[in-house]
Amino acid sequence: MRYLLLLLLPLFVLSKPFKLASYNVQNLFDAAFQGSEYEEYIPRKHNWNKCTVEIKLNHTAEVICDIDADIIGLQEIENKHIFKQLITRLKKVGCGYKYSAITAKKGASIQVALLSKYPLKKQKDIQVSDAPRIRNILEVDVDIQGKSLKLFVNHWKSKAYKGYESKRIKYAKALQARIARLPPSKEYIILGDFNSDYNAYLTLTDKINDTDGKTGFSDILKTKIEEYEMPHAKPQWHYTLWKELEVDKRWSYKFYGKKSSLDQIVVPKHMFDGKGIDYVNDSFGVFKAKYLFTKRGYINRWRYKNGKHMAKGYSDHLPIYAYFDTTAYKRDGKKPHKIIKNKTIEYLYEVEILRGQVELKDVVVVLKRGRNAVVKQSPNGRGILLYGRATKLKEGYKYNLLVDALKTYKGLKEVTSAYKLKQKGKVDTSVYMKHAPSLDALQQNEVITGITGIYKKRHLYIGDKKVPIYFKKKKLTPKNGSKIKIHYAHLGYYKKAQLVVYSKKDFTVME
Repeated sequence: MRYLLLLLLPLFVLSKPFKLASYNVQNLFDAAFQGSEYEEYIPRKHNWNKCTVEIKLNHTAEVICDIDADIIGLQEIENKHIFKQLITRLKKVGCGYKYSAITAKKGASIQVALLSKYPLKKQKDIQVSDAPRIRNILEVDVDIQGKSLKLFVNHWKSKAYKGYESKRIKYAKALQARIARLPPSKEYIILGDFNSDYNAYLTLTDKINDTDGKTGFSDILKTKIEEYEMPHAKPQWHYTLWKELEVDKRWSYKFYGKKSSLDQIVVPKHMFDGKGIDYVNDSFGVFKAKYLFTKRGYINRWRYKNGKHMAKGYSDHLPIYAYFDTTAYKRDGKKPHKIIKNKTIEYLYEVEILRGQVELKDVVVVLKRGRNAVVKQSPNGRGILLYGRATKLKEGYKYNLLVDALKTYKGLKEVTSAYKLKQKGKVDTSVYMKHAPSLDALQQNEVITGITGIYKKRHLYIGDKKVPIYFKKKKLTPKNGSKIKIHYAHLGYYKKAQLVVYSKKDFTVME
């Protein structure tokens, strides 16, 4: 029996899952002048000095220690010198990594790197372009207890600073060209900061769209695929693990205030085939330690204010992680999420949580203010609020929309995730509004026009009746006793029905 146990022991050890993570550390630079630094990180300027570097190293090491990954890909490491300092710091605090690799793109301000508790057999840089600002992709072969796994660590071009989509397509093409040369059965995982959402083809903005809608992440890397399709996927198709989470949890970064899924772990069909190394189902997540957020709930990024490093904070990205194992991938029995067609806004009021995506046709933007909009499909049908999801829509236009997340906030039904599929022309919105109505007979998410009343203490008095009224911008709130005429208001709901006035043009204070 003792000999049998000794023979089986390697199998028991091998069956333990390993944790893979990715973390953009937000510009870990050293205190030595290289000539390729970003302006804010030139030593002895902007309070970037040895003391500040020490604090940044400590904060970065703290996060990496707490993630406790077996392998972690890192982005925004200046060079091998500061990388060695980080490795030393991790070892000093008891979180050492025996193996490491980093790219060596000459003239690049930042590199990508990898830390591993498993042996690294070989590494190489995949060059995307000769241009110094275009970062290399790091390719590393890892020995997972006798099984070879290839990792590709990425940091694609940002959407800021003329970040046109064609620049990210270059990264995707370089990566796919390398993958095409691998043996058909070669196991690999792609990870890093792609500066692309998990559904990039739906979130691409007109400002950076120089590719007629084609995206590097969705179209070139071929990530328009669901988990249930992966065992039979074609070569070079990939599954983004963000789809493992509920829609409202799919974010690790905020881009201009908008939650984004720029950090990715992407896998091919090999991670679902029951051979070698497989993905551990439903193990993907975002590392959200309390200290990575401010008291107001924002990401506790490394702070730079008024031209000076404050020596506070961590990174503007949250780390992501997933588990992999040598035991076979197991499906969880969940039904595949498919697009539900031929539904109306009324249907959205019948469900609390969407178990898939709903395509709504002929949706009219009746009122748009900022990133919010009230939409309807017919003059007498229900309206609903698109909360923070109307950036690409225009008031007075009709669209086909794809909805994939709902929320009821204090009684108000909201669409919290939706995308434009097709624009279908301009329409007359006046027929979709309620003109001088009796508010008693109305349902929430209507657009009201033509009401006159007296404003007193957060209420609008209309004859012998009153209704709560809320001005989105407090400075627009009229004085008590003012007679006002409402040109446009949203009939919202906050524990009870209330009128919501968004802008100065939506009402007039009458003499």
